[in-house]
Amino acid sequence: MRQLHHFPLSPFCRRVRLILGEKRLTFDSHPERPWEPRDELFPLDPAKQLPVLIEAGGGAKLSDAQAICEYLEELHPDPPLLPKRAGDRAEVRRLCAWFDRFFFGEIGSVVVREKYLKRFRQVPSPEPDLAALRRALDATRRHLAFIEKLVDARDCLAGPLSLADFTAAAHVSCVDYFGDVPWDAFPKARDWYARLKSRPSFRPILADSVPGLTPPPHYANLDF
Repeated sequence: MRQLHHFPLSPFCRRVRLILGEKRLTFDSHPERPWEPRDELFPLDPAKQLPVLIEAGGGAKLSDAQAICEYLEELHPDPPLLPKRAGDRAEVRRLCAWFDRFFFGEIGSVVVREKYLKRFRQVPSPEPDLAALRRALDATRRHLAFIEKLVDARDCLAGPLSLADFTAAAHVSCVDYFGDVPWDAFPKARDWYARLKSRPSFRPILADSVPGLTPPPHYANLDF
């Protein structure tokens, strides 16, 4: 069986888990500690970044979430998560890159670092940087407003349900695990996310339990 090496609080790893679920592809889950990378997983990746997907029987060994998702889309096109038209595919990829770069850079990486990863690294101050967290919350509001604008125009982020939605939802879910999403102020974004997390592929994500961290009650509640 294929193996997925992942970190439960990584949106990049969660995206691959969601796509495997949407494609109904079985896999063995291998949680990893990104602060203790195992060199054997990354013989050709000096960045040593999760996720890593290893196909059964000595098959492909892949890293990078976007590369893995497009690999799965090419081999298992049902259900389709990339549109047929080249321009529409480009828009999906643009949104995936936008969330990977800006949402993660401004919000997700900050929240996970300050509220979780600092516990496992030798840093001068293990206490959360409250100013950084306030900036992340401000950025969250901007990003949720952008999601609402897209949903208003398209129903889903790029039109029909696509890889863009699962990419964004993976990022949002990691921040939501810490209770840091102001859902009440953004009902359209909340309804979009409720649709995503009601899908069967999301059930393993909502069942994640990180030692020492309990998510808020609404995290796994499909109706918030």
